[in-house]
This record gives sequence, C-alpha cells and structure tokens, in this order.
Amino acid sequence: MDTDIEDETSDPRMWKKSGWIACVIKNEIDEGWAVSMTRMGDAEPVLVSPWTMGRDKVNPKPLDHSGFATLLKGAKDVLRRHEDALRARLHRSITCTSETGQRLSAALDIQLDEDDPHAILSIVDEQTGEVMRRGRASAAFKLSETTVRRLLRTGDA
Repeated sequence: MDTDIEDETSDPRMWKKSGWIACVIKNEIDEGWAVSMTRMGDAEPVLVSPWTMGRDKVNPKPLDHSGFATLLKGAKDVLRRHEDALRARLHRSITCTSETGQRLSAALDIQLDEDDPHAILSIVDEQTGEVMRRGRASAAFKLSETTVRRLLRTGDA
C-alpha cells in the first residue's frame, strides 16, 4: 500500500497516478505546450495533446485533478479504440447458404503467432447449431460464400 502512495506524484507539470504518467512538455513545432499520457512501463505515450497556456501566456497551465482525469479518460478511450480495431481486423464472419440451401454462419479468427500465423475457421448450420467444419486455415484465407462452399465440398481451406 505504501508503494502506491510513493508512486503517486502531483507536480504542476507531471502527474503519476493510477498506473499513468501525465507530463506537460514543450511543443517543438510551435511556441505552445503539449501533454503526453503514458502507461507506466510503456515506452511510447498513448495520447499526446495540445496543452493550454497559463495566464502569463508563456508557461503552461499546471496539471490538476480534473485535467488529469480528463486526460486519463481520453487515453483509455484511445486504447479501447485500438483494441476494438485489432479485434475487428482479426475476426471476420459471414452468413451464407450452402449448395443445398442450408443457412450457414462462417467465422474466421486469425491467431497472432509470429512462428505459426494461422486462422481458425468455423462453419455452423444456423438452423440446427451443428458445427459443419472447424479447423485451421491460412491467415490469408479469404472468407466468402464461394470459399465456404468450396471448403464444404472439398474439405480444403
């Protein structure tokens, strides 16, 4: 518990709290200031945003509790959007009909593996819930009604 308190900092230009570091930095591009939000342990900031000038129009406005809370919410939103985009890129699904007229649901889930990139392909009969096929496929497999029909006919992904 004491280490959590020691890890917290609330300096006017740097806050450490809740596993995050907010740091006000000089904007190298123009005369203004920026603030970066970095998760502790990460090498790169999750969010870099312009920061307001103080009353003297030279120095930055000091960080405060509400500013930190707003930045924290923004950084968490950025992470969530990145995770959603990754999930969408790694999962594909379609609904189609087989050559016999069955309504099928096909899902392709790409597995992130540096040594053995592959995907898991599942084809389910929508009416009965029966798994028609499930197995490995190439990570480059193109999921379409034609490829699903061919897979059911030949067994080759």
